[in-house]
Amino acid sequence: MEVMDICIVGAGPIGLACGIAAKRAGLSYVILEKGCLVNSLYNYPQNMTFFSTSEKLEIGGVPFVSNNTKPVRAEALEYYRRVTLKFDLQVRLFEAVESVSKREYEAVQLFQVETSKATYLARNVIVSTGFYDLPNVMGVPGEELPKVTHYYKDPHYYAMQDVLVVGASNSSVDAALETYRKGARVTMVVRDSKISDRVKYWVRPDVVNRIEEGSIKAYFNSELVRVGPHDAELKTPEGNITIPNDFVLALTGYCPDFKLLRKLGINLSEDDKLLPVHDPETMETNVSGLYLAGVVCGGMDTHLWFIENSRDHADKIISHILAESAH
Repeated sequence: MEVMDICIVGAGPIGLACGIAAKRAGLSYVILEKGCLVNSLYNYPQNMTFFSTSEKLEIGGVPFVSNNTKPVRAEALEYYRRVTLKFDLQVRLFEAVESVSKREYEAVQLFQVETSKATYLARNVIVSTGFYDLPNVMGVPGEELPKVTHYYKDPHYYAMQDVLVVGASNSSVDAALETYRKGARVTMVVRDSKISDRVKYWVRPDVVNRIEEGSIKAYFNSELVRVGPHDAELKTPEGNITIPNDFVLALTGYCPDFKLLRKLGINLSEDDKLLPVHDPETMETNVSGLYLAGVVCGGMDTHLWFIENSRDHADKIISHILAESAH
């Protein structure tokens, strides 16, 4: 079986950047992705606009030309597809990684990567899996009902329905505004006393104004405590209330696959942030030859890393791998 220099887990923008850096360095590699190309971006809402400008989303030195000041989801999907083709990256799509173990082959320590389709041997592994696959569940009765979703795609589906949006972050605000404008009767339930200051600066005044005028109903310092087939119960400062409800958009955030990280032997911080242990200069974890890249590095603090400030992880990792192999 061929032994590769690097196995990259995740074909998001940073995983692709790692592949580009590896190829430029003359290292053999493969990129494994359990879904489609840039799977997390594909699962973003269809009308999503990025907070970053297009040049901050660029990888491999390839210009990202957008028709807008802020690029939209469709433009990003097309950009990363073209980058993948330009560099002829070795990407294996719809191939889920099932296990990674360190084995000794002919007196050399190698990683054995088992996927849904094949087995790979690699001297190094880069985990660039993001955090969009596992939603933060609410743990309330009724959360398992079909009317509850942790992902939001398109507003038309909710036209003329009673929609409850849980949260006050960018995704929650976008969903509330878009469904309201498609004729939904929208209620927001927010744990804090206001809409988050992290909301995109050109969107926040819009939702604040809609709430103030009563077009969107909002309960602050409140939380969802139960979901029924035709209603939802909220805990508010004035006491519990029950409202009519057809759908619940529980956009409560997402988290990395900590189960996978632990299976790989990566240590996590003991606080509630669960930060994966790694050297910020090399991105190597406590497991020799195992690296982290991109937003997965932030643990539960998913606002710590973005595409724009983690693109350099690829160069850090490849530089370290080259230095280690020269010893």
